[in-house]
Amino acid sequence: MDPLHLRSAGTSLVISFDSGEAEIIHWGADLGSTLPDLAILGEPVPHSAIDVTVPAGLLPQASSSWRGRPGLRGHRIADGVSGLDFSPRLRAVAARTEGNTAVISQADPEAGLSVESTLALHDGGLLELRHTVTNDGTTPYQLDELATVLPVAPDAVELLDLTGRWCRENHPQRRAIQQGTWVRTGRHGRTGHDSSLLLAAGTAGFGNRHGKVWATHLAWSGNHEQFTDTLGDGRTMIGGSELLGPAEVILEPQGTYTTPSLFAAYSDRGLDGISEAFYSWFRSRPHHVLPSAGGGKPRPVVLNTWEAVYFDHNLSTLIELADSAAELGVERFVLDDGWFRGRRDDHAGLGDWYVDESLWPNGLTPLIDAVTLRGMEFGLWVEPEMVNLDSDVARAHPEWIVGPAALSHKDGGRLPLEWRNQHIINLVNPEAWQYIYDRIDALLTENNISYLKWDQNRDLLEHGHAGRSSVHEQTLAAYRLFDELKKSHPGVEIESCSSGGARVDLGILERTDRIWASDCNDALERQSIQRWTGLVVPPELVGGHIGPTTSHTTARTHDLSFRAITALFGHFGMEWDVRQVAGAEREDLKRFIALFKEHRDLIHSGRMVRADVPDESLMLHGAVAPESPQTGTTAALFALVSTRTAFAEQPGKVTIPGLEPDRTYRMEAISPVPGDSDYGHTFTQVQPPAWLADGAVANGRFLAEVGVPMPILNPEHALLLRFTAL
Repeated sequence: MDPLHLRSAGTSLVISFDSGEAEIIHWGADLGSTLPDLAILGEPVPHSAIDVTVPAGLLPQASSSWRGRPGLRGHRIADGVSGLDFSPRLRAVAARTEGNTAVISQADPEAGLSVESTLALHDGGLLELRHTVTNDGTTPYQLDELATVLPVAPDAVELLDLTGRWCRENHPQRRAIQQGTWVRTGRHGRTGHDSSLLLAAGTAGFGNRHGKVWATHLAWSGNHEQFTDTLGDGRTMIGGSELLGPAEVILEPQGTYTTPSLFAAYSDRGLDGISEAFYSWFRSRPHHVLPSAGGGKPRPVVLNTWEAVYFDHNLSTLIELADSAAELGVERFVLDDGWFRGRRDDHAGLGDWYVDESLWPNGLTPLIDAVTLRGMEFGLWVEPEMVNLDSDVARAHPEWIVGPAALSHKDGGRLPLEWRNQHIINLVNPEAWQYIYDRIDALLTENNISYLKWDQNRDLLEHGHAGRSSVHEQTLAAYRLFDELKKSHPGVEIESCSSGGARVDLGILERTDRIWASDCNDALERQSIQRWTGLVVPPELVGGHIGPTTSHTTARTHDLSFRAITALFGHFGMEWDVRQVAGAEREDLKRFIALFKEHRDLIHSGRMVRADVPDESLMLHGAVAPESPQTGTTAALFALVSTRTAFAEQPGKVTIPGLEPDRTYRMEAISPVPGDSDYGHTFTQVQPPAWLADGAVANGRFLAEVGVPMPILNPEHALLLRFTAL
C-alpha cells in the first residue's frame, strides 16, 4: 500500500506500510505536498538484535519484535484454557483516506482479531486517534489493554506533565526523558485531581512561546494511563489508554471495544501553539458555546450561592441575594447544595432528588420566579451519581449502591469506605440508571432551570457490578446519562464539577458546557490552576469566580482587583455573599462586571498568549483578538501578575508577545486605575513608569522585542492592560 500523508495547520502525519503493518514514520512539522521515496528511511540493523528493522507500529507488537509497551494486550479463552493468542500478528489489510481522515484496517486471521484505526487531523492541527478491536474468533477474548501511541522526534528530550490535589489542581512538573517508561496512572474511577491533563515532550528548555513540543491528552473520564516509553534504540513513544480492571472487558465473538480518543498536537512555537490547536478544535464544534461575536450566546456572569449561604437555604435570604446580584449585573443565579429532601449537611439526602417540602412548601418556583423576573437565568446544583446511606433511595434499594461484592450491603456484601459520607449509585444497573434519569428529567421538566452544576465528589474505588470491576461500564453509563438529558433538554447547559477539577477531560467536555477548575477561589492559587488548565481547555469553558475577600479554603486575603483580574480570564462569576459588598468596593465590583461584559467576546474567542517572562515572580498572559483579512488583530487584553516578591528591585522592561509586528497599538492600564479602592495597595513605587498615567503607542514588533518598563507591583496584585489597534 502507498503511504498516507495528512497535512493541516503546519503539521504533517505520514503513515507507511512498508513493513506490512501500519507505522507512523513522521508526526511533526509540515513536510510540504511531495514526499521522497521513503526507502531512504530504512534503519541499520545493529549487532545482537533482530535481523530486520523493527517497526514502531501504529499498534506496537511483540510479533514485530517491539521491545517496548505493546499496543494490544489480551488473550483468548477456549475450552476452559486461558492465555491463548497472547501475541497477535496484525498486518495492514486496507487503508483509505477522506479529506484529512485516514481509516486503517489491520488483522490477524489466525488469532481471530482485527483492529480498525481512525486518524483525523483537524483543521487547526489537532490529531485525533482511536482504535476499535473486533473479536473475529469463535471463543471469548479478554482484552487487557488497547493503547493509542504516537512517536516523537529524537530531539524531544524533556517531559512536562501536570499533577495536583484538591484545591491545587493542574500544577506542572518537568523531567528529562530517559530510557524506560514514565507512567501516570489514574485509578480514581474518575479523571482525578492528580491527573495529567496534558503529557508534553519537547526540545530542551521548551517554554510558552519557543521550542518544539509534541503533546497528548486522553479523552476519558475513568481509570486510565498516560505514558512515555523510550527504548534502548533511542525511539520514544507517547500515548495513553483506558486502564481496565480484571476481566473488565471480555469480547464475545464479533464483540468490539473502542478506545477513548487520544488527542495530540505538535507545535514549533512552544506550548502556546499546542493550546491553539486544542482551542481551534473546541471552537469548531457545532455544539460549542460561541461568543456573541460568533453568532452565539455570550457566557453569562454567574453568581453561585455556595460560599454565600452554604446549606442555610431560606427563601427570603436567597431573594435578597438575587436582588443584590441583579443590581450588580449578574446574569445567572445558581442555587447550590441543600435544596432537596433531608439535606441539612453532607451526611444525608443524596439520591433523593425531590425538592424538600419542609424548606420549599411551594417548590422552587417562588425562587425561580424571583430570579427570572430580575432578568437572570436560574441554575441548580445536583450530584446524580452519588448516594448517602441516610436517604430514602438507599433504604429502598440497597442493591443500587456500588460495592465490590455481588451481594448488596443489606445481604452481607461489603461496601467501599465512605468519602464525604457518600457512596456511588450503580448506573450500570438499568433500574438505578432509569431512576436517576427520571428524577433529573422531572426537575428540568417541572422547573424553569437553564443550567445544572453537576457535581461528583468522590473517587470510584472498589467499583463493581455483580461482583466484577465495572468502572468502564459506569463511565459509559454516566456519559449516556448526560447525553440523554441533553437530548431531552437541549437548552440546558451543564457544568462538570468533581470536587472542583477532578473530572476535567475531553470525554466529559463533549457532554458539558464548562468545567469547574477547582473548589479553591483563592486568586493566587487560581493563577496557576487556570493557567495550566488553559493549556488544553479554552477560557470560555473554565469557571473562574471572585471569592470572598478572605478565601474560605486558604484563609488568604486579597484585594478585589487581584481576585477580579484573575477571574476575568475564564467564564466569569462570583461565589460570595454580595449583599455584604457596599460603598466603593461595590462600585469597583460593578465596574469589573462591566469590564468582563465589554471584553468577554475577545477573551472567549481570542488566541491565548502566555509570555516567557525571565522574572519568575511575574506572569504575563492575555487574549489577542482573532485576525481578520480586513482588520488584522484589532485588540488584546493582558494581565501582568505579581505572585511573590522579586529578586530585582524593579521589573525592568517586559515584552508583550502575540500582537501583529507592523500594526500600531495604544497600550493603557485599565485596572486598577486612580480612584479604585485597591489602587494604592497595588503599587510599591515612588514614581510610576512614564506611560502608566496616559498610556503609550508602539507597534507590535517594538512591544515584542523591546518591551516597556512595568510598574512595581506588590506581591499578589495584578495590572490589567488593554491594547487597541490604531
